[in-house]
Amino acid sequence: MGKRVLCFGELLLRLGAPGREVLLQSRHLDVHVGGAEANVAVSLAHFGHETAVAGTVAANALGDGALGELRRHGVDVSRVARAAGRMGLYFFAAGAGLRPSDVVYDRADSAFARAAPDSYDWQSLLAGIDCLHVSGVTPAVGPNAADAALAAVRAARATGSTVSFDGNFRPKLWATWNDAPAPLLRDLLAEADIAFIDHRDIDLVLGTDASETAGHGSAERTLQAAARAFAAFPHLQRIACTQRTVHSVDRHALGALLVRRDGSAQRIDALPVDGIVDRIGGGDAFAAGVLHGVLSGLDDARALAFGLAAARLKHSVPGDFNLVGAADVDALIDSGRLDVRR
Repeated sequence: MGKRVLCFGELLLRLGAPGREVLLQSRHLDVHVGGAEANVAVSLAHFGHETAVAGTVAANALGDGALGELRRHGVDVSRVARAAGRMGLYFFAAGAGLRPSDVVYDRADSAFARAAPDSYDWQSLLAGIDCLHVSGVTPAVGPNAADAALAAVRAARATGSTVSFDGNFRPKLWATWNDAPAPLLRDLLAEADIAFIDHRDIDLVLGTDASETAGHGSAERTLQAAARAFAAFPHLQRIACTQRTVHSVDRHALGALLVRRDGSAQRIDALPVDGIVDRIGGGDAFAAGVLHGVLSGLDDARALAFGLAAARLKHSVPGDFNLVGAADVDALIDSGRLDVRR
């Protein structure tokens, strides 16, 4: 039976250049609904969980459309407030050849960014919720959102809900208002039971350790840094992350790592991700997949395999949302068959 999961963050509109064009090369933009936390909510809904989102959206046709899209995927939006203001936007141009993908944010002064932290009644919003998921994107939006995110995780901790935190460091957003985000991120991590972070996130929050920087690959450095994170954050039970190798815009390799407080670890070596359609939301798909495994009582090895397979499949789905179901993910793990299903 699925768990009840609440995701708190900003619901966004993504305006993308069609195909492999650069932004405004032509007079057309493709529109998708997204946002890190909404992406997780949609994935978990497709995996059979009861998911809801909390936040604030513009009280206009754009907000209506974004909420309607979430409803279409089975996500409860009754906890989302409506307010005067604008929707947060981001513009996206998919890379090609030697040109990397590019994101331009337009989120300043959105209805979500302006919402007062005390406008959220967390006792009510968290009623009946098994797990709260937030990410480092939310505090990067601005001081109001940062205070609201911190209040959310502390309230969830007080109610006994599992707290899930995805580092999702966004330097472009932080640069608009806070050039020293480590204390805020540390406070959020202090409440987390499971964190989707790697050694770079840990170094950002706790500072670097010279003994971990020389002669080690990403997975080994994360294993070493994880010990410092577990020591600093007593509530933290699991750390999970992907390791990505980019061969070209269209061809990546993706591995994964899950570490527990007791030092045990699960690792999956890099697997190919070829013919990439859209990589946006891949990290959220991984987080949703691992969360599905943990909340469903799967062992750590299967939970990690499920997260990695979900992330690999997301690269084949246009838009921010991962629209595959649990059966699709299990099929990739167990058989890897890619032929037509008839």
